[in-house]
Amino acid sequence: MEQQPKNRPAGDQPAAEEYEAERQAPRPQIYIASLADYNAGRLHGTWVDAAQDPDALAEAAHSMLAASSIFGAEEYAIHDFEGFGPLRLSEHESLDTVSLIAEGIAEHGPAFAHWAALVDERTPDALNRFDDVYCGHFDSLTDYAECLLDDLGLSRELDQSLPDVLRPYVHIDIDAFARDMELSLDVLTSEGDGGVYVFEGGR
Repeated sequence: MEQQPKNRPAGDQPAAEEYEAERQAPRPQIYIASLADYNAGRLHGTWVDAAQDPDALAEAAHSMLAASSIFGAEEYAIHDFEGFGPLRLSEHESLDTVSLIAEGIAEHGPAFAHWAALVDERTPDALNRFDDVYCGHFDSLTDYAECLLDDLGLSRELDQSLPDVLRPYVHIDIDAFARDMELSLDVLTSEGDGGVYVFEGGR
């Protein structure tokens, strides 16, 4: 397993932030295109680093429109993007939202993109919960469940409370525990990068 739960004692595994910093994810970018040019059968647009404040994104869009060969070009749309993981952006996604998500990905890595894809609403309140809910990246949800049970000291409790003759016969169905956590929305998961990103649920 790659990353242990956030409540595991420090020193056992790299922190989630350190783990994400090691990943070489592409920096989030958007392709802003002129709608006037597009409707005229032309391609005119520009790739922009999305991890900037909304005013900088808007300025890039306006500069692109000003360079259009079509007089009065003033509308744009997001026609492509990269570095946003499983998240899909709409053509008319708010630049405020694009900026918030892209800066989150630049700071936290791919896990933030997976969180943004999971939330019901792409609002600052929802997206900014990332630090509170991110549990880590694991080979599987079962691996996360196993780490969680270890943190709770369940194996130690069984060792201490059961007679030695019975202990070999008592096992926890970790797969079922993991499945029930997901079905009850105690955790939210998103597959990616060879494993699964795990977030606290409770919604």
